Amino acid sequence: MGTEERRDGLRAIPFKHVNCVDFEFQSGRGGRPKVVCLVVHEVRSGETWRYWQDELYRMSRAPFATDADSCLVAYAAQAEIGCFLALGWPLPVNVLDLYAEFRVETNGARRTASLIDALTLHNLPHMDAATKESMRDLVLGGGDWSEEEKSRILDYCQSDVDATVALLRSMAPSIDLPRAARLRGRYAVAVAAMEHAGIPIDLGLLRRIRHKWPRIRRDLIAEVDAGFGVYDGETFKRDRFSRWLYRRRISWPRLASGLLALSDDVFKQQEAAWPVIAPLRDLRNVARLADLDGLLVGPDARARTSLRPFSSVTGRNQPSTTKFAFGNAKWMRGFIAPTDDVYLAYIDFTSQEIGIAAGLSGDERLIAAYVCGDPYLAFATDAGLAPEGATKESHSEVRNACKVVVLGLNYGMGPDSMALQAGISVAMARHLIALHKRTYRAFWKWSDDMVDAALLSRRMRTVFGWPRRMVGGEKITSIRNFPMQANGAEMMRIAAIGGVSAGIELCAPVHDAFLIAAPPERLEHDVEIMRAIMTKAGEAVCGVPIRTEAKFIRHPQRYMEDRGIDMWNRVMRFGRMPHAHFEGKATV
Repeated sequence: MGTEERRDGLRAIPFKHVNCVDFEFQSGRGGRPKVVCLVVHEVRSGETWRYWQDELYRMSRAPFATDADSCLVAYAAQAEIGCFLALGWPLPVNVLDLYAEFRVETNGARRTASLIDALTLHNLPHMDAATKESMRDLVLGGGDWSEEEKSRILDYCQSDVDATVALLRSMAPSIDLPRAARLRGRYAVAVAAMEHAGIPIDLGLLRRIRHKWPRIRRDLIAEVDAGFGVYDGETFKRDRFSRWLYRRRISWPRLASGLLALSDDVFKQQEAAWPVIAPLRDLRNVARLADLDGLLVGPDARARTSLRPFSSVTGRNQPSTTKFAFGNAKWMRGFIAPTDDVYLAYIDFTSQEIGIAAGLSGDERLIAAYVCGDPYLAFATDAGLAPEGATKESHSEVRNACKVVVLGLNYGMGPDSMALQAGISVAMARHLIALHKRTYRAFWKWSDDMVDAALLSRRMRTVFGWPRRMVGGEKITSIRNFPMQANGAEMMRIAAIGGVSAGIELCAPVHDAFLIAAPPERLEHDVEIMRAIMTKAGEAVCGVPIRTEAKFIRHPQRYMEDRGIDMWNRVMRFGRMPHAHFEGKATV
């Protein structure tokens, strides 16, 4: 194959300079990356440059073009942008993330999307996984490398660049470049900025609780289990739990084998009907933690881990549940805390999925219900279950039942589950579902048409092009919920890009919310700007200005949710940390 033929696929990339880039770096426990080396290949000229860390740390900017006429290309580009930030370099104007584009190419049809996966699917040569792992170990475990080892690391780094170049040539003709560069590539920059910022943690308190954790854990099990009797020492016993359920006449889901289903999702579902099990559910989540070392906190008291953007089928981030501060049990989020010079705010979209459903379906009644500020009470009124002028206080029970129905229908929840969660009969749940379908006919027609189209075409797509392929076996509930979840992810991406561009310190995305940090005197201003950005992002996705709300966390407060208060206070009591005991309502 001649040079011109090999480059033919790159005609779809309209930039003067196309730089395929790979850094090798070390990442400590929650710290920012320490750059080891960089290899760059400029595909127009065919030139390759290699740099070791001592050269890189002396540079004030990247040693290649990063202006508007240039494009940085990488696989999982947020890692490369994170190295830019660690080096203090100005960020590239244009970014093309081949990981995100490979997910676009295969989403729904493949679960894994490593560089090796992408090269294999495109019939391109690649390093075997074992060799790649051994080279990673050399990079991560070293520091005083020999000249021979430095050369091997640079060769390894260049092999990834060569692979990225080959993959770019293969993928370029099919890439939707405007969305790839202007949305998904810019989101890689925003993700890198959030990972660079990290989540403020009360590191002193965390260290003290970690040191005492084995004893705290034993004491917690002994105290909480005294009301259940289902543990043998530190081990949960299924047969004891079965007897406890029998004595209290509580029905419980079972596996196909006939054994009790014991996943946390099952406990969460059952807790809605039987609140008495809430302490046991919390205890099981605590007892699983042999230590508290999963949360990675750097020396600057900021927790960091990969946000793993684009990893879920809906395009949402999918960070590790144990390494991400918002992935752990709710009580552990109490370690998230401002300092006297950096305050926090938690800003979330209000009823985001309902607003998306209303906007995309064009259902005027549902749009009006969302815009009024309380879509649950609006449904009750629209369906004739509550009179005009009803309030949350005057019709709380009706509103709560309607809330379960409105939210549950987005997920395709059935009447049995709704009845459990709402505390109503199955017959009433079916009646409320029927009322919702009669009240919001345009929404249900759109939803049914969308499901039919997805099953016929075996494809789905968000308003900004995030796709899903049907391979068979998908649940109708998952298909029906995809537009709300996936377009919600688009909304979060747009808002993150806007927030970072506006100079706001985004610490983390949390499903449909952001945690931001700012100096005390600037916090309210930054919150106001971020809320405006989020509302505009909602309007860009679904045509409806999606509302937001903000909660402020000022020193000496700490982040806390209602669900985590009881267990947090138990842990602090057993850890003899009375100053950290949480009084009053949750901050979030």
